[in-house]
Amino acid sequence: MKERYVGSDMPRINVEHTRIIPVPVPSIEEQGEIVRRVAVFLTLADSIEQGVTSALRRVESLTQAVLAKAFRGQLVPTEAELARRDGRTYEPGSELLARLKASTNGEVKTKRTRAKKSSKQSAGTGDGTLEFMDG
Repeated sequence: MKERYVGSDMPRINVEHTRIIPVPVPSIEEQGEIVRRVAVFLTLADSIEQGVTSALRRVESLTQAVLAKAFRGQLVPTEAELARRDGRTYEPGSELLARLKASTNGEVKTKRTRAKKSSKQSAGTGDGTLEFMDG
């Protein structure tokens, strides 16, 4: 092939020269064996793909089941269960709220925050009126 190269900067082969290049081709028996082996591998790939798809479905349903148990508090023992095991007392949230309400006479105090003045408001005189600057 190197004897038939044309050009020095970018060697190439002429189309007529490629027609006379011998291309080895396996025998019919060997071609049949290649086709058989490829078919076996494709069948194996299909079964692996089905297994992966099935496993992904199971993982998704398992994820949903774990999340559901987590939201129901069934994955770890609750604080009440741990307190009972340790012989400690435990105050449920409802009792805590009732105790807090009783201590504040039912009043819930909220802290109010002031809104920050924008740059336009800061140009005011302080009595609610705006001064206009010449410029």
